[in-house]
Amino acid sequence: MREAVQELWPELDWIKDRELREKVTHTWIRAFELSPLEPQDLNEIPFTLLVPDCPATFMEHKRCVVHIARKAAESMQEFLGRALRIHLDTVIAGAILADVGKLLEYEKTGGEVRQSDRGKSLRHPFTGVGLAMECGVPDEVSHIIAAHAAEGDLVKRSTEAYIVHHADFMSFLPFKNL
Repeated sequence: MREAVQELWPELDWIKDRELREKVTHTWIRAFELSPLEPQDLNEIPFTLLVPDCPATFMEHKRCVVHIARKAAESMQEFLGRALRIHLDTVIAGAILADVGKLLEYEKTGGEVRQSDRGKSLRHPFTGVGLAMECGVPDEVSHIIAAHAAEGDLVKRSTEAYIVHHADFMSFLPFKNL
């Protein structure tokens, strides 16, 4: 399973802190252990069930979010780094893990993806934080998972969480106009 996760996520290599990179990898492995989905499914299933016939896959969306978040964080470091501290490993880890809980929120039945019974009760930010905490992911990264979606509107987001939140919505909201 480790090889499959590393194949899905070459961006794991961007995380310089080896221990954090291992915890992020382990979180994805654990998610697959508990999920009815297989790694190859993520290259086929839609990234959201909120857009009918969504034309973008889970991995297309997720990798786009990670790339946008990293580039945004780097630009902010370049221009605002004197005044605003941004931890790049935290941004990257949070972006990679933001939707890990969807592996418990979704199920695939007869080739169709739908929300699981668990997903109806616990959206992916909640299950994602649970997975991350089980795998020892630091709180500042778990905070990004918790705050990346609408649930995060009720908490004070960290700078890193704002970056991932906006990267996520940049690659989600245009699909609502299709």
